[in-house]
Amino acid sequence: MADIFTVSHPMLVRYPNGTIKIMAEIFKHSSGVVYVEPYWMEAGKPIAKHLTGEIKGDGPWKVGDVIVRLLSCGDIEQKMQWAEWEQYLSSCGSDSPYHNDALKRSIINEMSFTD
Repeated sequence: MADIFTVSHPMLVRYPNGTIKIMAEIFKHSSGVVYVEPYWMEAGKPIAKHLTGEIKGDGPWKVGDVIVRLLSCGDIEQKMQWAEWEQYLSSCGSDSPYHNDALKRSIINEMSFTD
């Protein structure tokens, strides 16, 4: 079984209404998963999404009523967005919060989530 938190390949989340979002980072939460989209710290106050539910599967995964899966070759729009995100990350200095795992986790831990 693939651990959703150790996968290094880009992932997408698909909501029941068909909306698909890129997961730039994924974090464990006591009631499921917290993820952020690209540029999550750029909006002033960092924005994160909370997926509530047991994590099922080994890829794709089901968390509550959403499906989390790897970005694939058929996801053309999302692949282009991911490439832009990677380019942006490479342009950020090494002191950027995006490159500091401890700081990212600290920011997520300070957030409160409601369903």
